[in-house]
Amino acid sequence: MKSVRIRTLESTDAEALLTFEWNNREWFERHIDARDAAFYSVQGVTEHITAYLSDYAAGIWHPCVIVDSGGTIVGRANLKDIDTSRRSAEVGYRIAQSACGQGLATQAVKHLVQEAKLRWNLNQLVANVYAANIGSAKVLKRCGFLIEHTSGQEGTDQKYRFGLSI
Repeated sequence: MKSVRIRTLESTDAEALLTFEWNNREWFERHIDARDAAFYSVQGVTEHITAYLSDYAAGIWHPCVIVDSGGTIVGRANLKDIDTSRRSAEVGYRIAQSACGQGLATQAVKHLVQEAKLRWNLNQLVANVYAANIGSAKVLKRCGFLIEHTSGQEGTDQKYRFGLSI
């Protein structure tokens, strides 16, 4: 496993995040919903970061980046839809294609579980994964998540919902 640091997204991450997202756009779109084309500009990513940091300040989102020893963003991990009254949130992550298979997704999910427990006092996490995204399903299972139910149509639109009580 490569040495990485997982930290909260910062307003100064715009150019590095744009590079990460642009370089991995095709890869991500094979596994998750595509972003709007307007996202792929410094302005688009800056607006994205501003919105995420606003939601972080409001306590409904915890956006993180995964940075390698050279300072390059190699992944993202988020707690979203944080609901402190229900003590729940959704987990999401994306890893650069060049960094896959190195344990970074597992490390990121474990980090989110710790943040959920220690920072946000949550006790329930969920994650949604397309059926074709076998790697993400394996990561979630490795981190203790269990399949709760299946939704969508047969084939590529089918999703699995995973849950974890913490």
